[in-house]
Amino acid sequence: MGSSGVRDSRVSPLSVAGWAGLAVLVVGAFFAALGALNQTVYGASSFIERYLSAIAADDIATASTTPGVALDATELEALGLPADVSTAMLRTGVVDSGPEDVRIMSDIAHDDGTHTVTASYRLDAAIVQSSFDVRPIEPLYGVLNRWEFAVSPLAVVDVTAAHNPLFTVGALTLDARATKSGDELAAFTQVTPYLAIAPAVYEFSYSSGLLEAVPVTLQADAAARAAVTVDAQPTAAFVERVQVNVDEFLAECATQTVLQPAECPFGIEIDDRVVGPPQWSIVTEPQVTLTPGESSFDMPPTEGVAHISVEVQSLFDGDRFTLEEDRPFTLALSATIKPDDSISIQLK
Repeated sequence: MGSSGVRDSRVSPLSVAGWAGLAVLVVGAFFAALGALNQTVYGASSFIERYLSAIAADDIATASTTPGVALDATELEALGLPADVSTAMLRTGVVDSGPEDVRIMSDIAHDDGTHTVTASYRLDAAIVQSSFDVRPIEPLYGVLNRWEFAVSPLAVVDVTAAHNPLFTVGALTLDARATKSGDELAAFTQVTPYLAIAPAVYEFSYSSGLLEAVPVTLQADAAARAAVTVDAQPTAAFVERVQVNVDEFLAECATQTVLQPAECPFGIEIDDRVVGPPQWSIVTEPQVTLTPGESSFDMPPTEGVAHISVEVQSLFDGDRFTLEEDRPFTLALSATIKPDDSISIQLK
């Protein structure tokens, strides 16, 4: 009889070996690719590069939420900072310039799994090199490396807002009194710590109709503490407004037809008999200058000249005559700016 037509379903040992070998190759390729990803995209060096790139792009939200950047209460205490230390500078639009031209100089792995990554970069016109310690955290999907800073790279910037609680950093104007209370609110000069993204360059300044501070550039290095002073000084408009007030005050004094105008810086004593009303005029107004004092902007004793014209009669011989005399005087004052931008002047 002929063949039954039934096919032999047995698998060749060579075929099994072939498939097994292919599976080994696929698995090996997968783990090789995984290892490559963990060395590059998910490596410690890339973690640092992404952080520095976020600062350069002014993506402060990404930079500040990078694992290990935020400081907890224990870390704040160790730095001598209050629990409510200001985070107002951790915003977009504050950084003047971030790290550019980043190059990883070395990535050293330690036995405990941590890495020390050294990066070189340009900050404004300076070439800077910094080392960052990072440590592994729970892997992504259980296989891809994830990292966090072992030491937060945040900088602490102690801002001295001299003679004015307001200052500008980048595009943001801040009040150095924001986290304070009680007697501290009245201080003429405020010193306040701020957390700041680092490394970065910041520009501090202030400008208003009455006060102006020359811009100051600060380089904030990673995990470092720096200090800057925003020195607010009176503008020409401030001085002019005080001058107008001084001139008006003296003019009002000159309207008093007495020898000693009340609460005024000039006057005269006459031994002879006064037979007519004294007439005062201001020959030279004191020229206002303002410099910061302990609690106000002060004008030192400054000379002016008043003139008196008065009819008198000599007690010696009864002769009548007009006394004309210039009377030098000095005027000192302190000036403060009220919340509504009006000026309070106190004579000294």
